[in-house]
Amino acid sequence: MSRPDKQQSAAIGAFTVRPLDPAADAELVHGWVTHPKAAFWLMGDAVLADVEREYRDIAAHPHHDAFIGLHDGGPAFLIERYDPTEVELKGLYEAEPGDVGMHFLVAPTDTPVHGFTRAVITTVMDFLFADPSVRRVVVEPDVTNSAVQALNKAVGFEVLREIAKPEKDALLSACTRAQFEAATGGNDR
Repeated sequence: MSRPDKQQSAAIGAFTVRPLDPAADAELVHGWVTHPKAAFWLMGDAVLADVEREYRDIAAHPHHDAFIGLHDGGPAFLIERYDPTEVELKGLYEAEPGDVGMHFLVAPTDTPVHGFTRAVITTVMDFLFADPSVRRVVVEPDVTNSAVQALNKAVGFEVLREIAKPEKDALLSACTRAQFEAATGGNDR
């Protein structure tokens, strides 16, 4: 699904999502993924060519894609969506029909806005669940990433178990559509 989705929050602003263009967005994304606040993205030492290559590979992959999230029209976050039976979690968990995997990264800022990251993850989940075939979102944050674990819990994720991935020890977590709606107020947002 490549259509933009939009969520409006009076306090925070408007969010939209568009496909990431590896060539046009590489410099922007490079600044985000190499920033010290993005340590869990594991690209801190990447040069611009590495980032462009990574996102060209994702764009070409049949089971992985990336998007830029916009806040009031300006780039503000990154989303990766993947089929966990083919990418990232292949062979590491018991997949269910309708599972989709997700990573998200909020752009670093010197002027944080209270509630912004929660609004971003809610937008990401709305975007993923806009596809009626998606029944559950699965994630695998680093076991030491307590900030994203708290955000995940706030939007309905539950930890299934710890798993060992080649690059990290992760907390396999999942969130069904019903869990997300219960945690965030569903259509009341």
